[in-house]
Amino acid sequence: MTNAYDLAYRRSIENPAEFWAEAAREISWYKTWDRVLDDSNAPFYRWFSGGIVNTCYNAVDRHVENGRGDQAAIIYDSPMTHTVRRLSYRQLRDRTARFAGVLAGLGVGKGDRVIVYMPMVPEALVAMLATARLGAVHSVVFGGFAANELATRINDARPKVIVSASCGIEGQKVIAYKPLLDHAIELAEHKPDHTVILQRPQVEASLTPGRDLDWEEAEAKATPHDCVPVAATDPLYILYTSGTTGQPKGVVRDNGGHMVALKWTMSNIYDVKPGEVYWAASDVGWVVGHSYIVYAPLLHGCTTLVFEGKPVGTPDAGAFWRVIAEHKVQTLFTAPTAFRAIKRDDPDALLLKNYDLSHFRTLFLAGERSDPDTLQWAERHLRVPVIDHWWQTETGWAIAANCMGLHAFPVKHGSPTKAAPGWDVQVLDEGHHNCEPGKVGALVVKLPLPPGTLTTLWNADQRFIDSYLYEFPGYYKTADAGYIDEDGYIYVMSRTDDIINVAGHRLSTGAMEEVLASHPDVAECAVIGVHDAMKGQLPLGFLVLKAGVTKSHDQILKEVVALVRERIGPVAAFKTATVVKRLPKTRSGKILRGTMQKIADHEAFKMPATIDDPGILEEIEEDLTAIGYAKAREETA
Repeated sequence: MTNAYDLAYRRSIENPAEFWAEAAREISWYKTWDRVLDDSNAPFYRWFSGGIVNTCYNAVDRHVENGRGDQAAIIYDSPMTHTVRRLSYRQLRDRTARFAGVLAGLGVGKGDRVIVYMPMVPEALVAMLATARLGAVHSVVFGGFAANELATRINDARPKVIVSASCGIEGQKVIAYKPLLDHAIELAEHKPDHTVILQRPQVEASLTPGRDLDWEEAEAKATPHDCVPVAATDPLYILYTSGTTGQPKGVVRDNGGHMVALKWTMSNIYDVKPGEVYWAASDVGWVVGHSYIVYAPLLHGCTTLVFEGKPVGTPDAGAFWRVIAEHKVQTLFTAPTAFRAIKRDDPDALLLKNYDLSHFRTLFLAGERSDPDTLQWAERHLRVPVIDHWWQTETGWAIAANCMGLHAFPVKHGSPTKAAPGWDVQVLDEGHHNCEPGKVGALVVKLPLPPGTLTTLWNADQRFIDSYLYEFPGYYKTADAGYIDEDGYIYVMSRTDDIINVAGHRLSTGAMEEVLASHPDVAECAVIGVHDAMKGQLPLGFLVLKAGVTKSHDQILKEVVALVRERIGPVAAFKTATVVKRLPKTRSGKILRGTMQKIADHEAFKMPATIDDPGILEEIEEDLTAIGYAKAREETA
């Protein structure tokens, strides 16, 4: 029997223009489009060409006009500062209009760039929306990013203004932003005309006369600014993602297609209704923050939650449960790493019993592979659907998901379910032929990509083609490896560079991680491929154990080696693992497997700009040395 998902998916692939034109009716247009899908300059496809819109109007003003003025648009919850604040849609409109006036007064107009270098506070959203209000282009850089990394983004985006704050708070640390910002401007060839600094009570920043403005003073004096109509194909934002050359890639998102896609996802993928409280536990500096803290919830008329905290330690592993209970969150979207941290510190979810989560409906996980053990742990304790879904910075929204608003398919642990409408996902082998069901290959998407995805890279059209479209002509290269089963379920096994070659056998480190994560004493894990003179590469496992484990490390290591042999087979050649206190990760929770591999093989590496705690790499090096890798490996060679 055909269900709503099957109908929607078929329409989106067979007649994408009709499908997305219908979705676009949910958006307010100053002028509707001339062409839904403009393929006149392929592969630079454009959606809704000829249409005129404003993203800020759709996210804020129209809700006030349509009777949602008194509804909370933002709930700000900061356990670090013991603060909870609410901004209604009317208050958000007024503050955004005034801050747009600040930026306009500093010469920002349509097409100009504004860098936003902010902590997780409501003003970060105000700055983004105010930039969009003017038809300008924002580039959000994660607050606290190193000065040289910020400088490369300043040089590439060439902002007229940078908006920042005196400090951010991460865990127990207060990080002063202004010295980092000053140093970045000093290093950059391009100099912004002005900066606007939000002074926070934890740190007072010293302002440079003539260049720096105090946010509060500037906003108080500003004249509110109206929304500026822009072309649907005009850029809304640039978001930098790491590049293989070390030069970050500026992913460009448009206004029209972006709004249409994100608004559509709220009801069809997340099954969320206007007025509900939606929480994406991420940061505005990442793509999840752009899409699902700021734009999608506000476009849909939801209340979005801005959380300045961590899943554990603010104050304990019950932080998420407290927020869900206190603010009546219906839907949470976070990274699996957050739940692995909670599971590690509170394996039996004892803290969950302190909170009423009866209103909580669905947990969505994305950002990295969701190992089945963590997903099942969340299902068991939360007793709600736990939905893995797969997407990337470049895509802006889910490539594959269990589309809960269309049809809830049975969950297959380890799979983000099926391709979302609009995504023609295929698996190709090294000869660019379609793989049979169950066979691992390169996961690719047939062009054109749906609305809301990257349109190009900032000032780098050729790099866009080379990075994503060159290797598989006619397709977008996800750089993920995986397979599709006979039911159409997609399995994302690992990045294509995480496929290791053991004596000619191509093996997925992700499949091995699934096995390790299933061990009852393992909180989280990682597998990398290390150099081996005989077999080319061998897998090496890292285990973080759950709190309270009393079994010996040697016994646990024997058990996980046996598990891999049992479930994947001797071909995996998995014989070595080590217990570590923690894994090196980016601030968004991605495990830095490539850096760990370089340390193991004693290769030179650059400190990742996005690393959460550089000190972990020294710990990893010591652990590797103890088992004959890293420096010791070279010394004994």
